[in-house]
Amino acid sequence: MTASDDLLRLENQLCFALVTAARNVVALYRPILEPLGLTHPQYLVMLALWERAPRTLNDLAVDLAMEPATASPLVKRLEAEGLVARQRSSEDERRLEITLTAAGSALRDRAIDVPHQVMAAVGMGVDEIAALRDGLGPFAGRRPDLA
Repeated sequence: MTASDDLLRLENQLCFALVTAARNVVALYRPILEPLGLTHPQYLVMLALWERAPRTLNDLAVDLAMEPATASPLVKRLEAEGLVARQRSSEDERRLEITLTAAGSALRDRAIDVPHQVMAAVGMGVDEIAALRDGLGPFAGRRPDLA
């Protein structure tokens, strides 16, 4: 086998390692988020809103690196669960603003331990998680088609 052939081995593919890791990370979060009543994508929406709310659906989608058409059903589901409210902007009715409800704000207190539970599950500390996250920086940049 040549060096070029070795580059084509599945186990040597960065894309395979990343997609496998992503799938496993989501699976790791599932039982941690279940008591909160959140899926992993819903958790990401809530994290963004806990950082800054209200915000528009488009702004939220950009920060989450997803299409507004993908973010919209997540927000609708969170609204149905009483965690967020959607309303048209009084300044521009084309803009849909997302805000936290009292229940959505209160959920943050219950979610505060999620990162610690994840770290415990993988046996890594804050610094190790930060180094891993930061190492993915070149692959986690904003998609130009979403900016």
